[in-house]
Amino acid sequence: MLSDVLEKRIKGCLVGVAAGDAMGMPSSMMSPETIQNTFGHIDTFLPAPDGHLLHHGMAAGAVTDDTQQTLLIADSIIANGDIDPQDIAQRLIRWGEEIRAFDSMAVGPSSLRALHAIKSGKSIYEAGRAGDTNGAVMRIAPVGLLGCGNRDKTLDLVSRACIPTHNTNIAIAGAAAVAMAIGLALQGEQDVDSLIKSSIEIIEPAMKLGNTWYSASIHDRATLALDIVTRAQDRAEAMSKLYRVIGAGVQISETVPTCLALTRLVDGDPVQGVIAAANLGGDCDTIGAITGGMCGAIKGIDAFPGDWIELLSATNNIDFDWYAGKLYHLITGKEYL
Repeated sequence: MLSDVLEKRIKGCLVGVAAGDAMGMPSSMMSPETIQNTFGHIDTFLPAPDGHLLHHGMAAGAVTDDTQQTLLIADSIIANGDIDPQDIAQRLIRWGEEIRAFDSMAVGPSSLRALHAIKSGKSIYEAGRAGDTNGAVMRIAPVGLLGCGNRDKTLDLVSRACIPTHNTNIAIAGAAAVAMAIGLALQGEQDVDSLIKSSIEIIEPAMKLGNTWYSASIHDRATLALDIVTRAQDRAEAMSKLYRVIGAGVQISETVPTCLALTRLVDGDPVQGVIAAANLGGDCDTIGAITGGMCGAIKGIDAFPGDWIELLSATNNIDFDWYAGKLYHLITGKEYL
């Protein structure tokens, strides 16, 4: 049984990633109108509808590449005790080959392009120089846990984790913002406004790292997204405006501001956060995974229904306690209770 608050936040973060991913899986790449017409309001785990563009045949509670790559990063950290870009690259390639991702749409565009390049012999330091979509952010949760809310450490860890596939300033900045939020939550920051403020503040120094790439401002769009949430009359209005004005696509300048705003909208509640993401429209599984990871770190594992955890574990054969224990030991030097 988990007794230490830190342990509960680590497990909550990982379960949050999986819950958001699985909840958003069936509605991913749909408009809000299509989601409403197909499912009504999603508030539980559902199978993918027949003929789904990406997830046809997937069962209720099944996770996608968002969680799979998050745990892949966790495996690399556990094995090496640090961020090893070369090890991450090789693990991503093996994972892609195992699920036959290189001949499908199961891997995002930046990762697919970079991994093909690495397989062809290009250096990992060159392969990701154009990576600007949200793959780096969706799998960053274990890096945020390792960073523990320390700004300089988080910047260093995130920049190294992004090298193989997303070695651009925009990707590093977006991933750093989410990692910082998770690290601060791990250290006990419960004020969501304060946490998000610190998360946004790391964006500009992170923009000095990696290959310079073009993008709308994550910082300015995050500020706008938070303003939308503050001014909205209710949750439905906030979600509609986030989707229409900020966007819910794969570009980091859409994904990260929207995830930060959803976290604020639900005041860090992971259950409400992943439900909101699943009904938002767009890249629902990735937005759900990122939002769920941040909210899960804030509120901890006790915020999740027990049957959710059981379904996610059983459906995907994930031992969340094992991952939480290994990461807890790595972060604190203590044995998992």
